[in-house]
Amino acid sequence: QVQLVESGGGLVQAGGSLRLSCAASGIIFSINAMGWYRQGPGKQRELVARITTGGGNTNYADSVKGRFTISRDNAKNTVYLQMNSLKSEDTAIYYCNVDVIGSDYRVRSHWGQGTQVTVSS
Repeated sequence: QVQLVESGGGLVQAGGSLRLSCAASGIIFSINAMGWYRQGPGKQRELVARITTGGGNTNYADSVKGRFTISRDNAKNTVYLQMNSLKSEDTAIYYCNVDVIGSDYRVRSHWGQGTQVTVSS
């Protein structure tokens, strides 16, 4: 069993900042890619940012490039999303996604419960 616990969401004014965290725990042999997705009101879930195993490669949605930064702490099995210069259109539920290698060496994708980010204009 793998659990993902997210934190850091909330209400912020436009132009402000928030930092999301997602910690993985449970039966984990190793972790591959980690990422953040979001789902705004009436919209489909979309990729926000993703980071590879060693943290050397990242990719971002065009809408957040230059404003959001994804990072990870492998010792803590934790992924972060630093969000700066927030806009009202960033309002969404943010979900972390982690590819976990279990004791059977199979890779399984896990989702967090979601954390609400609301940006007021």
